[in-house]
Amino acid sequence: MADTRLIQSRYRLLDLIGRGGMGEVWRARDESLGRQVAVKCLKPMGPQHDPSFTRILRERFRREARVAAALQHRGVTVVHDFGEWEGVLYLVMELLEGRNLSQLLDDNKQHPLPVPDVVDIAEQVADALGYTHQQGIVHRDLKPANIMRLADGTVKICDFGIARLGHDIGFTSRLTGTGIAMGTPHYMSPEQISGGEVDHRSDLYSLGCVLYEIATGVPPFDLDDAWAVLVGHRDTQPEPLRTHRAELPGFFERVVLDLLAKTPEERPVDAGDLRRRIALGRTGEQMQGQDTGRVRLAPPAPVLHPAHRPAGRGQGLPSWTRNMTTGHKATGAIPPGTAPIDPSMGLTGSWTTGTDLRVLPGSLPAARPDRPTPSPELLATLASRHSAGLNLGRLGHWEEAGEVHRAVAAEREHALGPDHPDTLSSRYEVGFTLSRTGRATDALREFGRVADGRERTLGPDHPETLAARQETAYVLGQLGRHFEAHQVYAAVLASRERSMGPDHPDTLRCRHNLAFNLSRLGRLEDSYRMARDVANARSRLLGAAHPDTLVTLYEVAYTLGQLGRWPEALQTYRDVAQARAVALGADHPDTLSARYEVGISLGRLGRSAEALELYRALVDDRTRVDGAADAETLRARHGLGVNLGRMARWEEALVESREVCAIRERTLGPDHPDTLVSRREVAVGLGWLGRWADALTDYRMVAEARERVLGADHPDALASRNDEAHCLEQLGRSTEAVDLYRRVAALRQQRAVPPH
Repeated sequence: MADTRLIQSRYRLLDLIGRGGMGEVWRARDESLGRQVAVKCLKPMGPQHDPSFTRILRERFRREARVAAALQHRGVTVVHDFGEWEGVLYLVMELLEGRNLSQLLDDNKQHPLPVPDVVDIAEQVADALGYTHQQGIVHRDLKPANIMRLADGTVKICDFGIARLGHDIGFTSRLTGTGIAMGTPHYMSPEQISGGEVDHRSDLYSLGCVLYEIATGVPPFDLDDAWAVLVGHRDTQPEPLRTHRAELPGFFERVVLDLLAKTPEERPVDAGDLRRRIALGRTGEQMQGQDTGRVRLAPPAPVLHPAHRPAGRGQGLPSWTRNMTTGHKATGAIPPGTAPIDPSMGLTGSWTTGTDLRVLPGSLPAARPDRPTPSPELLATLASRHSAGLNLGRLGHWEEAGEVHRAVAAEREHALGPDHPDTLSSRYEVGFTLSRTGRATDALREFGRVADGRERTLGPDHPETLAARQETAYVLGQLGRHFEAHQVYAAVLASRERSMGPDHPDTLRCRHNLAFNLSRLGRLEDSYRMARDVANARSRLLGAAHPDTLVTLYEVAYTLGQLGRWPEALQTYRDVAQARAVALGADHPDTLSARYEVGISLGRLGRSAEALELYRALVDDRTRVDGAADAETLRARHGLGVNLGRMARWEEALVESREVCAIRERTLGPDHPDTLVSRREVAVGLGWLGRWADALTDYRMVAEARERVLGADHPDALASRNDEAHCLEQLGRSTEAVDLYRRVAALRQQRAVPPH
């Protein structure tokens, strides 16, 4: 397009200002009015778009342009005119003299902007969004490059309407047909990422990302891989702003963190509410009562194991996010191959759509002896994805973490080889996710593969080799193969003591695991002595209140209970609970677990009234922190019911056990061990109330389920059949009871005789 040409015999194009995903922006002169303007010429549609699509696009453009032209606010870029010229759609806008926020950060050498400027920008943008949202307009692509600060301090938002048009065509928050992400993920709301409904509160989230960045110098999720950034938006709480920059006002930090809430309902109600909060914060006032417009919310729901996650929560990222390019945050470098851009007119991204900007699946070199050196960009991308997988695991999203680690492991194996330390690191994490999702056999195979590979490349006594061997032992314990686990733990411990010394943290961790395994082998005295020695060593080296010390003390208490030394177990559990409350917080899961064991100990000592009060408080706390249907909440309720029974309050105990059983059956399934424990407790209550016929039905259901799941000769199944026989006796059906007792005795004898 020559700079001597006129558009519609009126707008003379002078200088190309910039080029982006939606087109080119020119500085032009309006010959009719004698003023300088900016003309945005939208990128022509290629041959992949059929005529009907192009016709719809033109109509949509005109409609969106009319919407943009109707916006009249000092904080919104003015649209003067629009139309079509020689097949090119164009917009005529006011020419803004100033710098956008991305440029201001660059000018400041990636340092955050001055605090008064940040607060002023926040208030002005909130005011502009409040106006546009009242008109029913959502921007959808708010980011630093779309917010201008003029020479006189005025702040303006650019590209209203155009951002929506780009969204519909596929230039912003989705992948194009070539698989290239045209927008940056650093400012996308969780609902945009998940493909959910987008309203004005999505703009508020994006504004929160922008304010976080200009206030701290980094986006809320400062990662180099787009997929990792998207996971951050969806699952991770951002660090408080004042951890990056202490001088930021407290009210401003609270406002931004509220904007970054994961669900729209938790954010400010609207931009007007946001502006009021900022204005009051600047004066030091506080909004009272319901005037804030904020919705009072229940505590955040806990992170659930994928198998127990309710539908609609924590869903996987949509398919369009796979292999997404990073884009670039306001302070980041423009990806190689991108045309130079002056984003002063709020461009929406790059026109460049070549595949050189990303790593394509299957594009890695095949594994061979003369494997070429992988590019630093590829290695950095894989390292970032590896970190994203670790973050998913920390959040309890083990299934998704496993998918990420498997994909990275495959790509690393292609690029680096099967025994490269990075490949084996990914394989190790694959094994870890398998063990945490109940696939112990698969995890055992994966850890064995990693351990063998590390032994070949690093040596048998290398810490990473020993870590893999130790995880192998852990998984063997998961599988009930405790003798084999003991052998592996003992070998690893000997190696660690030899190469690291007896007091190294990894050595002590191995000794802790060995003590745990000894108790599962029935060697309770040996387990107690070893756990006590580890606890003493950790207390000496790390401190009495260190979480590792308390974990081992917890194991000491467990073994004391197994030995019948309940007074000592009670005191140890209490010590652990009190120390954890101080070190970790009263609501930390480990603190609550220790309190549960205090209740167990009280019950074992016949102090049921104390146990009952403890469990009532624990149920309240678990419900508040984890939810009413959480497994740990239900475990506390089960303890409550047991102690009601011990106090002969059987009607109340029966009600409690039935409610817990019903919830467990609904959430865990009828054959889950916890459900069966609850069903047995229902039967016990019925028996004590003299309702033996009803009790028999429940006892039989438990016995049949345990036989089906565990086998007829499993100790739990045999115990259930004994319960059934006792119930038959109470009903006067002695012949059936005797037959059942004999059958149980025969199965026990058969189990006790080792095979030849």
